Amino acid sequence: MWAGRAGRLLGSSALALAITLTGTAAALGDDAPPTPAPSTAFTLVTLQGPGTSAGTRTAADLLARQDAVLGALGAGEPVYRWTTALNGFAARLTDSQLAALEHQRGIAAIEADTVRPLAGRTSLAAVRAAATPRLRGGAGVVIGVVDSGIAPESPAFADVPGLGPDPERFSGVCSEGEGWVAGDCTRKVVGARWFVEGFGRDAVRSSESFSALDDLGHGTQVASVAAGNAGVSVRVDGRDAGRFGGMAPQARIAAYKACWGAPDPSGDGCSTADVVSAVDAAVADRVDVLNLALAGGERIDTLQRALLGAAEADVVVIGAAGNSARAAFAAHAAPWVTTVGSAIGRMSRGRVSVPGGASWTGGGRPVDVRGPAVLAQDAAAPGVSSHDAGQCRQGALDSRLVAQRIVVCRRGGIGRIDKSQTVAQAGGRAMVLVNRSPGAVTADFHAVPTVHLPAVAGRELSRWVARHPGGRLRMSRVPGAAGERRTPPWSASGDPRGATLKPDAVADGDAVLGALPESTGRSWGVFSGSSAAAAHASGLAALLRAEHPGWSASTVRSMVVTSARPVPGATVLSQGTGALPSRAPRAHLALEVEAGAWRRALRTNRLAELNATSVLLPAGRTTAVRRVTNVGSRPEYFSVTARGFTSHRVRVQPLAVRLAPGESAAFTITVSGPSTPGRLDDGQLVWLGARGGVTRVPVALTR
Repeated sequence: MWAGRAGRLLGSSALALAITLTGTAAALGDDAPPTPAPSTAFTLVTLQGPGTSAGTRTAADLLARQDAVLGALGAGEPVYRWTTALNGFAARLTDSQLAALEHQRGIAAIEADTVRPLAGRTSLAAVRAAATPRLRGGAGVVIGVVDSGIAPESPAFADVPGLGPDPERFSGVCSEGEGWVAGDCTRKVVGARWFVEGFGRDAVRSSESFSALDDLGHGTQVASVAAGNAGVSVRVDGRDAGRFGGMAPQARIAAYKACWGAPDPSGDGCSTADVVSAVDAAVADRVDVLNLALAGGERIDTLQRALLGAAEADVVVIGAAGNSARAAFAAHAAPWVTTVGSAIGRMSRGRVSVPGGASWTGGGRPVDVRGPAVLAQDAAAPGVSSHDAGQCRQGALDSRLVAQRIVVCRRGGIGRIDKSQTVAQAGGRAMVLVNRSPGAVTADFHAVPTVHLPAVAGRELSRWVARHPGGRLRMSRVPGAAGERRTPPWSASGDPRGATLKPDAVADGDAVLGALPESTGRSWGVFSGSSAAAAHASGLAALLRAEHPGWSASTVRSMVVTSARPVPGATVLSQGTGALPSRAPRAHLALEVEAGAWRRALRTNRLAELNATSVLLPAGRTTAVRRVTNVGSRPEYFSVTARGFTSHRVRVQPLAVRLAPGESAAFTITVSGPSTPGRLDDGQLVWLGARGGVTRVPVALTR
């Protein structure tokens, strides 16, 4: 293990090639699915009743109860104790102690520790910058990021003027470690802790730092998207890629490193014991928003119970939905967590035209380019197969056949950005990247002007070029709003049999720009997955907490989720309310949940009856009741309509209410129509305020 930051840069040189975190089929490469996470040797034990965050008992009381349980088992001091977000501990227990634990009274949960994958994938190649980053927002708010750490040297986290007032509530610490000293915490990075005992010191890769320093890059990217400084210049490979700014650029960051790299990257991840310890510390430190970009939690497990304690402490909790859409339901099933899935964002689009008027549109940000075209498979370098040339692999193109031409490359085999680099090295003028099978298209930052076409359009264009050797193409960017399109979510969907509807919403999760540690060999990269989407939501929550310091976490959560807009063609089980906005919402209607109601509903198994921001009605249930509150400063009329349902009649009463500031009103949803097993019917209840606000409540009828 290295002894300082310079040593870390040398020891981590392999990371400059690629960072592979557990990811998604829609990621930037064509990678294999992740390896299932292994178990560790710890047992997580949660005692009944809340931690001190609920304000009912002291830490001394909780520790005494833990000592009594440990003493009855004949167990020694546990590796971790938790007293703030929940009452529990993590310990190595023998089989006989586990058997004895089953007979102990007052135990709420017993769980074997596991390593959870992170919910994103990072690429060091593709870069796209925000065109008009927000300059202000989030001042005085602290976002706690439970992840792989942070890179304090990044300009995204510099202690710059204009950060606004310092946080008043936060009371965290700056834990030193390898390559990290107290001075690495600033007015921007206000706290740093690290937790490794669950993952195991002997299990981390040699390039890792036993401190809050980020060596994987994931935590740095998440933190920068949520709260990176505004107006930061982005340069990659000597090229200007615009300016960067996080969602809440004036917000502060507290890093809680609980995710680690293993010698085999398939073992990278976060021990639940470490994550729960990080959550417990973050709640004790009094963060305002808590971001967890890791998978798991399809049921109410130890981590979800810890996050319940965070919600009871008035923390806005944001969790990534996960990316294993075919293998698991959305993560973080607990209703007190705002679970965010991924959709491909408002992608820039480019057009490829041929003489005679035919044109095809796909992802891209090209300048206007005209020139003769060539199929890459017809421009193979000597000794290279047409297959490798068609995929524009490194060194596979003959520069004599490619120079000053627009090259049509097939997707697959290597990364998308590597293909444009091959074209550039061979002297090509531009590239058209074509999918060979159904799949997403993107608008990456390429080495040459590029348009990425879907499979059908790609086949049509390829046939035209084959029939017109040397035919000229024109590439151009589609301007304005017509050049942007949001595509459906591709992250994990919600469980139709669950107590609450998940995910709560979606956000941009494809090729999102974020800062990277110096140890990766680059300062910027893009990442994909629900981790990027969750970071967006955390920044949005920070904007609201700064603008409305009197609002509870429950109110902020409601305002974030209900401000989303539906993505066409997607069900509410895949998108929740829809795609989150990029600005703080201006509506004045909230669905609030009193802090103690979460735990009462969990204890009585009545989670479905909570005043959630969504409705999930299974067969046998025909009504639901929700309560809305005017959180604005003036009286206002609100009216509601039911939209989108195809096979059921959904009636809402009352259809309109007038609410004074702080006043609430209950409304009842009644469903009538066929009950067909396995059939989903869904839609939304849309509340319109007289002052212009829109509040959406998604409804899923799983009948």
